[in-house]
Amino acid sequence: MLEGIHPLLTGELLLHLDRMGHSDSVVIADAHFPAWGLGARVVDLPGTTTPEVVAAIRTVLPLDDAPGLDLMTSADGEVLEVQRELMVAAGTERETTRFVERFAYYEVAASAYLMVRTGETRKYGNALLRKGVVGHASA
Repeated sequence: MLEGIHPLLTGELLLHLDRMGHSDSVVIADAHFPAWGLGARVVDLPGTTTPEVVAAIRTVLPLDDAPGLDLMTSADGEVLEVQRELMVAAGTERETTRFVERFAYYEVAASAYLMVRTGETRKYGNALLRKGVVGHASA
């Protein structure tokens, strides 16, 4: 047990987040996302939502310069409630978030250092965070 660490941040997840370098990315994936098919490193956090996990990760991981967050564009281009929740959890706004077409998102996600698969069942509930510089004044 550690004090001051968000309870969703398991030892395995913290290890991988610590090993990430500047601009490395982590995908927080919904239950529909092909995390195990695309990712070399996958941590499963069943019973969680993507906004909960993004908020937990953001307690220890600063975002890179904008865009520090990528979201998958919904089928009709509308910003969905889950995506608004993800932006709030990440501490970004619409103007500092990049929306990526679905198949292009899979390509971007495939190069992520880490994937965290959640129990999120809402469609388009995926977030890609880029790690910024720890201890930087803008963090």
